[in-house]
Amino acid sequence: MLRLPRDLHLQMVAHCISGLPDEACGLLAGDASGGTVARLYPTRNAAASARVYSVDSRDLLHADRDAERNNAQLIGVFHSHTHTDAYPSPTDVEQAPDPDWHYVVVSLRDTHPVVRSYRIAGGRIEEESLVVLGQPARADVAVTV
Repeated sequence: MLRLPRDLHLQMVAHCISGLPDEACGLLAGDASGGTVARLYPTRNAAASARVYSVDSRDLLHADRDAERNNAQLIGVFHSHTHTDAYPSPTDVEQAPDPDWHYVVVSLRDTHPVVRSYRIAGGRIEEESLVVLGQPARADVAVTV
């Protein structure tokens, strides 16, 4: 299960919308054991594509260092699908770097964004619950990289 404070959920969706017409992406940090997101890192899509994403390597390094400084760790990645469902593509599955991470897909295909979270391990995709918490995270949890 992934737990995401409402303010971070809204910021994640807004980042995905602002990335149009390309896919947008970012990183999630928090407590790996509890699956609670504490920090959101909107990143650049180094692929600059409407069909694939690649988190900019400098943004990844910055996010990892910032999370560590704030007693958190990277626990997942999010990205948008501009033309398809909120389900990992074969490319997403091939690029899934860590079986312990949460993989969040934001579909912008329809009028209202659809957000779903998955675990991907050994090519196997399992959807997990995504709980949007009513409590906001701290004011400084969305970090521009």
